[in-house]
Amino acid sequence: MRYSPAEKLEIIRLVDGSDIGVTRTLKELGVHKSTFYNWYERYQLHGPEGLREKKHRSNQIWNKIPQREKEQIVEIALEKEELSARELAWYITDHYENYISESSMYRILREYGLMTAPAHIVLSASDEFKDKTSRPNQMWQTDFTYFKIIGWGWYYLSTVLDDYSRYIVGWELCKGMRAEDAESTVRKALAHANLPKDNRPKLLSDNGSSYIASEFKQFLNEEKMLGIHGRPLHPQTQGKIERYNRSLKNHIKLENYYSTEELERAVEKFVEHYNHHRYHESINNLTPAQVYYNKAAGALEKRNRCKIKTMKRRKQLNLQSKVKRE
Repeated sequence: MRYSPAEKLEIIRLVDGSDIGVTRTLKELGVHKSTFYNWYERYQLHGPEGLREKKHRSNQIWNKIPQREKEQIVEIALEKEELSARELAWYITDHYENYISESSMYRILREYGLMTAPAHIVLSASDEFKDKTSRPNQMWQTDFTYFKIIGWGWYYLSTVLDDYSRYIVGWELCKGMRAEDAESTVRKALAHANLPKDNRPKLLSDNGSSYIASEFKQFLNEEKMLGIHGRPLHPQTQGKIERYNRSLKNHIKLENYYSTEELERAVEKFVEHYNHHRYHESINNLTPAQVYYNKAAGALEKRNRCKIKTMKRRKQLNLQSKVKRE
């Protein structure tokens, strides 16, 4: 069976995030171990481009990246060390109007000793619901996660995420996980989205007590929202918000918090970064805000113009260099 590069990358991430071991996971996926490790080695060396089928390449160097440009890329990489190679490639394209592919970024970082392992977020669950959305505010996902505040005890973060764009529409730090806490968060999301009652999203959640409570169901009915639930003991259904919570906790738990105000400020800062600055591979390496507010087409067109302009400039520079050598 032939797998696409995207399918190979998804399998790598699923194996990395599996709790049942590599051998058993690959057996369930129907992938031979030698095949998997071949993909993984190519991914470590070349990033996502290494997962493509090998093709014959000519000896042309018209698109070679100039040394000065490489040095500038390294300087930016050192300044933005929190970005992965993939995110860095699109950051430079968007902010410096200098197109660079993800595979070229991987090669440059490895060349300068700035990358020793593949940089990616490990999936904790499947990233798709079986009925895929086609626009913002068609379906939202909601869930609780928890944090401990020293001297105060456990607090619970309730979040509403737009399924199509991954945009965080609303969130609230709560003392418990009651139906009224879930309701309050959804109300905030509705106020932010400002949607008419005849165009409300479906709400996907797990089977937690707050979401199956009669008062919460009554609230959804009043707001003209259809509540749907994932299969019990199967968190993959809410994969996008599960993945978001994993990323949030990996970041937030790096610090200790001694008050709810400190934790709320940290969450607010993360949500701002996640919505407006973090590039998501699953949405064409755009930010959730660009997709949620229908700015994706303009951003992709701008990138395409930048790519054409960069290719033209590099071609001219390499041709000039070739003429000088001759």
